[in-house]
Amino acid sequence: MHNMANSRRCVVTGLGLICALGENTDQCWSAAINGVTGIREVKSVDASECYANMGAEVSAPNGELSHEDYDRASLLCIKAAGEALADAGYTKNSFDDKRIGVIVGNCVGGAASIDVYYTDKKNGCEKASDILKMPAAAIANNVAMHFGLNGATANIVNACAAGTMSLAYACDLIRSGKADAFVAGGSDSFTSLAFAGFHALHALAAGPCSPFNQSNGITLGEGAGILIVESYEHAVKRGAKIYCEILGSGVSSDAHHITAPRPDGEGQMSAIKRAVKNSGLSFTDIDYINAHGTGTAKNDEAEFLSLHTLFDGNDHVSVSSTKSMTGHCLGAAGSIEAVLTVKAVCEDTLPPTIGYADEHLDTLKEKAGDIDFIANTKREKKVNYAVSNSFAFGGNNASIVFAKNEHAIPDSTNKLRIYITGIGELCGTAETEDGKGMRADITSDDYKEHGIKMAFYRKLDRFSQLQLISGMRALADANITVDETNENDIGIIIGTADGPLTEIVNFQKTVIENGTANGSAFSFPNTVYNAAGGYFSIFAGIKGYNVTVANGIQAGIQSICYAADVIHNGEESIMVATGTDENTDVTYELYEKLGYTAKDDKGFTLGEGSVSLILESEESANKRGAKKLCEIVGTSMTHKAVEFGSLIGSEDALKRAVTEACAEAGISVGDIDAVCGFANGNKALDDMEAAVYSELFANKPVIINVRNDIGEARAAAATKQVAHAAELLGEADCKYTYILAAAAGVGGSYSAVVLKKA
Repeated sequence: MHNMANSRRCVVTGLGLICALGENTDQCWSAAINGVTGIREVKSVDASECYANMGAEVSAPNGELSHEDYDRASLLCIKAAGEALADAGYTKNSFDDKRIGVIVGNCVGGAASIDVYYTDKKNGCEKASDILKMPAAAIANNVAMHFGLNGATANIVNACAAGTMSLAYACDLIRSGKADAFVAGGSDSFTSLAFAGFHALHALAAGPCSPFNQSNGITLGEGAGILIVESYEHAVKRGAKIYCEILGSGVSSDAHHITAPRPDGEGQMSAIKRAVKNSGLSFTDIDYINAHGTGTAKNDEAEFLSLHTLFDGNDHVSVSSTKSMTGHCLGAAGSIEAVLTVKAVCEDTLPPTIGYADEHLDTLKEKAGDIDFIANTKREKKVNYAVSNSFAFGGNNASIVFAKNEHAIPDSTNKLRIYITGIGELCGTAETEDGKGMRADITSDDYKEHGIKMAFYRKLDRFSQLQLISGMRALADANITVDETNENDIGIIIGTADGPLTEIVNFQKTVIENGTANGSAFSFPNTVYNAAGGYFSIFAGIKGYNVTVANGIQAGIQSICYAADVIHNGEESIMVATGTDENTDVTYELYEKLGYTAKDDKGFTLGEGSVSLILESEESANKRGAKKLCEIVGTSMTHKAVEFGSLIGSEDALKRAVTEACAEAGISVGDIDAVCGFANGNKALDDMEAAVYSELFANKPVIINVRNDIGEARAAAATKQVAHAAELLGEADCKYTYILAAAAGVGGSYSAVVLKKA
């Protein structure tokens, strides 16, 4: 049954783009359709000892992409966002800033600033201020702060699929009525970390990349692509111009390999199938596909197979890879390609894949079959429906559909009750002998418990180890066995504050010491934030929705809000929602440098761990006869833009998070019996939480603090707040009916969950 209500329509009203092709959308579009490449010899990285020296770097006027408070990834994003907001007609004070949020995709956060910090450290002149530029969590928060946007904010960190996933999530939140509009897309900068990493994997092309042609490697690029995505109703109300519609999207997991795609293309096809189905279309409706098209043999072969399998009955579909001109811009790739795809829909002009010599064209014709692979020269044709594909490390896949005009899309949303049916934990509970906070004790019994072989376990960094063990424990606690009957009905959302920071730093330090040509091929795959989710899906066999969110401490509860939305959108019936963060010598050193581990009013005990929850629809739980610890009856994500690294001045967002979560639960704030709070020993944070709760709760609910036991384990501690509340509510003699859990993320992001006794 189709639903044509305006609330289901999402439209694009603004575009912003910066990459090697140009400094704005018009410049980039003109270059793309005319087959002009942005790939040249790299300048920002020393490639003198490398077998490859080509890249697609942004050439911007001096000073425009430099700012002492922001990493280059944030600056690229701010540049594109500014263009997109202006293009959409948004000016200061012309909108409800609480209804417009920021969702940005990224691969490895502020890697350029990590390089600067540790290079300076080697020379004895490192600056603590550079540490706050390192996390991926900073990017969306910096954009929100720069433009004064106070809607829900998130950083999606699923490597090369992140930009597309950000657009998909923005549409989902708009359709659920939780926002009017989003600044959505992705950003990544050209860094020695990424260049050295792909060089170590021998995945770089010696010359410019040649997607679907010679397929001998990728060419790295950088940039940012931003789309203003908003509800049709909101766009019409403010008289905005509308570029096109965004119909459906699809997200899936390969559950196959951390760097290579499934040779049979199953995961890729699953994402495309979901996107087309959610758009109310058939494969024969699609006119153009902006392919992932990286230029590596395995990726191109798998995508060729996927496209032929799904679209061989379509005699009018055209395909190209714009990475042949922009390079592979990692977390920005999907959104840069989305901007170009929107232009293709609007202009009825398709950009080519360049780099084909005459002798390559006959081979292409054989490989292409009935599909029109556009070589070298743009194609003029009517485009009603276009697909943009993104596939990433970790086996993460995303696909999204754009349409020239309104089209009926199925409404698969539901109001199914959602229960927590399983909990898995691995947290530090005792301080180390050297006084560096709390660390989890991982033994061989922890992985033998779930049949994790040592050969597999050795591949994992500590961040991924924590995640894998807690995730498997949660599945076991919920009595869920993943097999071919349910592998596509289970999804994963992981929240983290710092991600695999230790692996990123250690890789970067090796590059600084030994040169770009000497990065570790073993270590590099673990530097992407979504590696932990990838390993978990591979081992568990989970092939459904898979997203990692990096947004400070509160990401551990944001993962629960996101997972509940996925179930309510009808995408999955079971979700694993997790918070994971590590405490190693690297993370402790950085928090110590910022002064957060000092034994004073600013300090807290640093912890680590991973806490995973099983969220399950009532229908699924009943069918399995699952135990129901408690019901999730209300969720909320809010933001008040303040400087990244601070929460001062963001109290209003905490109040909104609590009141909105209660409103969704259908209760008043006074109905809350207990609160699992986020006080961690930092006096400013503790005082702010106490003041807000004193103002909100006249009934003085019981305040429970889990950090007394596990320290500030960041995202893991936030998820632990919910896990502890669920355990309390699951006790037969529990005297509470409603428990609230709320958490904060520096930069002004908050998430809250209301749980009800089952």
